[in-house]
Amino acid sequence: MINKLAYKMMTYYSGDAKRIQHFTKVHSFAKLIGEMEQLDQETLTLIEVTALVHDIGIKEAEAQFGSSNGKLQEQLGPDLAKKLLKELGYNEEKIERVCYVVGHHHTYTDIQGIDYQILVEADFLVNFYEDQLGKEAIKKAYNNIFKTLSGKKLCEIMYGI
Repeated sequence: MINKLAYKMMTYYSGDAKRIQHFTKVHSFAKLIGEMEQLDQETLTLIEVTALVHDIGIKEAEAQFGSSNGKLQEQLGPDLAKKLLKELGYNEEKIERVCYVVGHHHTYTDIQGIDYQILVEADFLVNFYEDQLGKEAIKKAYNNIFKTLSGKKLCEIMYGI
């Protein structure tokens, strides 16, 4: 089911290699962190689903407002994610949690749940590179955002923190 979702997301972003590359990298890091944290299979699946759809609101935000602003993504993403996940047969409880995280994934205060925390860390790991952030900005996020031992370890390895 994860591969079907990944394919649907690639189709949704057809012609936009940058966006496809982004969510596939976030998915990869989120899955890795979840496995390193030895989470149960249900939580791992939830993390994978959320990672694949976390930026689904960008396309609509750009179409409506000409912007990929994080707050617009949080506003527009949940309804789009819900529609897609329903089409693929995901259960309502899982859909609601995914939509919650999609609707908050650019909000870094009051992160509740390991799935939310891991998505944020995976997104940061990718964004550090894609946005070519300097070491000081990375250190600040590392100290303020990262909570899992695995996410911290990956950040240390990748960015020499």
